Amino acid sequence: MLEYLSIIFSAILVNNIVFAQFLGICPFIGVSKNLESAFGMSMAVTFVMAVATAVTWLLQHYVLLPLGLVYIQTIAFILVIAVLVQMLEIIMKKISPALYAALGVFLPLITTNCAVLGVAIIVAQKDFGLMHSVVYAVATAIGFGLALTLFAAIRTQLALSDVPRSMRGVPIALIVAGILAMAFMGFTGITIA
Repeated sequence: MLEYLSIIFSAILVNNIVFAQFLGICPFIGVSKNLESAFGMSMAVTFVMAVATAVTWLLQHYVLLPLGLVYIQTIAFILVIAVLVQMLEIIMKKISPALYAALGVFLPLITTNCAVLGVAIIVAQKDFGLMHSVVYAVATAIGFGLALTLFAAIRTQLALSDVPRSMRGVPIALIVAGILAMAFMGFTGITIA
């Protein structure tokens, strides 16, 4: 149990996928203009990241490793994530049109989110078991959602603030992202014993 808590705490705060590993920056900057979009993207990424990590773990351990095809890991993982997102989009459109309407705009964006691919590769490198991999993926997605939601809240406030004209928009957003990254560095020394 302590092992899982350590994975969760580390993935959410210490090694946050956005602030410590710099993955998922494109949706972090692009979708964080309002809280509703940020929350929708967070939910979609959480679901896709968990499922994609489980599927790529199975692919890695039951196909790529036994057949000696580890050298095509990145290409195989990209294809799996793209196919998975397309299948999820089709299934959600048929089964739950309301959920599809809520997340439909975010699903195609997840295909190009490098955080999803990054987590699948990190899990393969760390040689986690299936359960550890899924816990790590969900915790990482929660960390991504936390970063995205915090940033969206700050950007909402920045839109109301008197920012110099040359710093408005992306420049001040990048400065704030850097300050948030430094704030998250404060969690580095904390361990769960």
